[in-house]
Amino acid sequence: MIPAILFPAFDPVAIAIGPLVIRWYALAYIVGIVIAWQMARRLVTRPPAAATPEQMDDFVTWATLGVILGGRFGYVLFYRPDLIWTAPWEILYLWHGGMSFHGGALGVIVAIIWFARRNRLPLLLFADRITSVVPVGLGLGRIANFVNGELWGRATDVPWAVIFPHAGPEPRHPSQLYQMAMEGLILLAILQWIIRTPSLRARPGLTSGAFLAGYGIARIVGEFFRQPDAHLGFLFAGATMGQLLSVPMVLVGAWLMLRSRRLAEVPAA
Repeated sequence: MIPAILFPAFDPVAIAIGPLVIRWYALAYIVGIVIAWQMARRLVTRPPAAATPEQMDDFVTWATLGVILGGRFGYVLFYRPDLIWTAPWEILYLWHGGMSFHGGALGVIVAIIWFARRNRLPLLLFADRITSVVPVGLGLGRIANFVNGELWGRATDVPWAVIFPHAGPEPRHPSQLYQMAMEGLILLAILQWIIRTPSLRARPGLTSGAFLAGYGIARIVGEFFRQPDAHLGFLFAGATMGQLLSVPMVLVGAWLMLRSRRLAEVPAA
């Protein structure tokens, strides 16, 4: 009997039309951005209004740049700082893979602040609408991680363990799916409940804080099942880089949620 589930032989290429090749990870980014954009477009005008649908259309470009540039530079800074000194030109090699959520989050935060100030939008209310849909992309990204057979979990003997082709013969946690459930499905459900409840939506920063704290907690928990990066291993007090980077998110998120009580606005009739 096979003691674990053999990893399905997924083709890493999702779409191939002549010379055009789109991989699952890229497709996850594209689909995630489109779905999140359409959801946010419908949410920005709910009272108290944060922007117009047309402004949300304009913001998509800046958000995409924030995700890609922030994600790549964040990966280099947090996970491969050696590239800065040994091969700085490889920082721009996006096709080699290597993206950091925490870097992408910083990139989007900068984009939100810049766009809101330029268009004189209420910063926290606008940020709330954006963060309420981010888990769509996170969940799809984790599915792409699983399809690619990357970022696998730690060795285990649970009945649903998976043998990944590039991770050796040990059965491992399908941690990508755990993270998809926590960072994608569960977090999305919580944030959508908040943003669609008028009394909660009227508290500037509540949704953003819930996203930061919720993702941070989900990432910290998920990292207990995920194999740490080989070149980093376990760091301070046995924590992984992902866990250490998530602690500030939880703290800032909790502060934003507490602060939102004092900034609450009366919902429009």
